[in-house]
Amino acid sequence: MSRQSNRTTDNKKMNSELFTLTYGALVTQLCKDYENDEEVNKQLDKMGYNIGVRLIEDFLARSSVGRCQDFRETADVIAKVAFKMYLGVTPSVTNWSPAGDEFSLVLESNPLVDFVELPDNHNVLIYSNLLCGVLRGALEMVQMAVDVRFAQDTLRGDNVTEIRMKFIKRIEENLPYHIRFF
Repeated sequence: MSRQSNRTTDNKKMNSELFTLTYGALVTQLCKDYENDEEVNKQLDKMGYNIGVRLIEDFLARSSVGRCQDFRETADVIAKVAFKMYLGVTPSVTNWSPAGDEFSLVLESNPLVDFVELPDNHNVLIYSNLLCGVLRGALEMVQMAVDVRFAQDTLRGDNVTEIRMKFIKRIEENLPYHIRFF
């Protein structure tokens, strides 16, 4: 029985490392394909957005999480359920704005940056920018427009990785009148 348990743990670790290395190869190729880091950042965000748009369905099916009542509940679900489910880490939710429309996800360790050192000539590259796009895309599919950006990054010498999220607006569905009210 314990042998099976060890195999499951080993498989998860191997899958995590494979994902990390594959992501690193993707970022390396993007750096070769594009002229500057800002364009690579845009491509990572765009790719992440497309992943998030599709990933939300899997998340809702596997997590059985219901509709969140407010942005604070959304933040908790993202940190405690989504990050844990897909990246195996649980960031802390901190630095709420007084209006309650902005917060930070703080990761003590970012699994995407294992085995990574940024070269000096890539000082503008936001290596994990894919995560911002994933969050933005997934939340847009549940009618929330958000701004997501990195505030701190361990690859840039910061002690933690901090993702800043700001609620912009609730997206109204553009359904025809006869479907909305009948």
